[in-house]
Order: sequence, then structure tokens, then C-alpha cells
Amino acid sequence: MEKLTITDTFGGPKRKGERTRERILEIASQAVLEKGFGATSIEEIICEAGLTKSGFFYHFSDKNELARALLQRYIEQDDEILDQVFDRARELVDDPLHQLLAALKMLAEVLEDLPNGHPGCIVAVYCYQERLFDKEVRDLNRHAVLAWRTRFRAILDDIATQYQTTEPVDLEQVADMISTVLEGGIVMSKALNEPRKLADQVMLLRSFLKLLFTQ
Repeated sequence: MEKLTITDTFGGPKRKGERTRERILEIASQAVLEKGFGATSIEEIICEAGLTKSGFFYHFSDKNELARALLQRYIEQDDEILDQVFDRARELVDDPLHQLLAALKMLAEVLEDLPNGHPGCIVAVYCYQERLFDKEVRDLNRHAVLAWRTRFRAILDDIATQYQTTEPVDLEQVADMISTVLEGGIVMSKALNEPRKLADQVMLLRSFLKLLFTQ
């Protein structure tokens, strides 16, 4: 199977204002993933970006608006990667189970190619610091997790039309397990400083799902 190359949909031509906004979000994202949202100050972002305060507040009225933009950006990038992986799998094979297995293999290869491992998950960071955010940010974070459930449940339901499970399971719980393995793999790889750990967990998940379903 050919290795999937993930295209960067955020890398096209942008106007100066858009480039500045993206620069702010990139700096903020790195800082938040390294030390959390509460420990990331607007002042350090302004300094790193080489902006004035008025330049920052032109793009974001306050820190909660920055939080929303960071989360939305992460969700969009995450969705784009998953869309590319699963769309490519559907192009390669017709069988829904083998589509899932192919997609997970391609995803593991993408993750393995990251030079310093996965940078971390904004959704997870926000869960641990939810008191810092307004209701809109908290609701958006919850929506992101539910969207993962919806995505994977639809795939599993498609598989279930052609395959039976070897054990009685709730497919919604299995859908949540897929998200749990991905998120847990990020934490494990960072905690152990083993960048390959996430890709290894994805491949173990692939093996489990292959064993779970039988024709």
C-alpha cells in the first residue's frame, strides 16, 4: 500500500492579516500544548509574534476568543487529516472493514513520520483546564469529542451491515474507544518521550478491530 501524504490545507496564499492571525494561532498553539492555557500569556504571544498589543487585539478581543479560535483551528486540522486518510482508504478498497483497517494503517504511518511525535491535543488540554473558559468554548470542546464519536460510529455501523462481532459490544462504546486510544496514545507518547508510541497504539487498535469483526 502506498504511503499517504497529508496535504496542508492551511498553507495556501493568504493576505497579510490572515498570515498574522495564523502566526498568532501557531505561536499560541505551541505554547498551550507545552505548558497549558493558563500559563500562556498574551504578552508572550505578542512578543514572539513581533506585534503590538493593538495588533493582537485587532484579531482577538480577549483570551477566550483566542481560546475559541485555537480550538476551532485544531478541530478543522484534525478533521482534515481524518478526512484525507479515510477518503483515501475508500478509494483503495470497497469493503468497509478493510477501509477502516487501511485507514488506521495509513494514519499510523502519518503519525510515525512526525519528526518529534504528535505535538499534543488542544481538546485534551482544554478538558483539564475547563474552568478557564466560557461556556461557548466548553461547548465547542464537547462538540469536538461528540463529532469523533459520530464519525467512528458511522464507520462501525457500515461495517456491521456486513460483519458480525465476535463478542457482544455496544458500537457506540467501540467508537469512543477509538477516540480514547488515539488520545491516550498522545498522552503516553509524550509522557514516555517515545514518539512512536502513538503509532504503535493505532496499530494495536487496528489488530483489535480486525479480531472484533468476523464475516
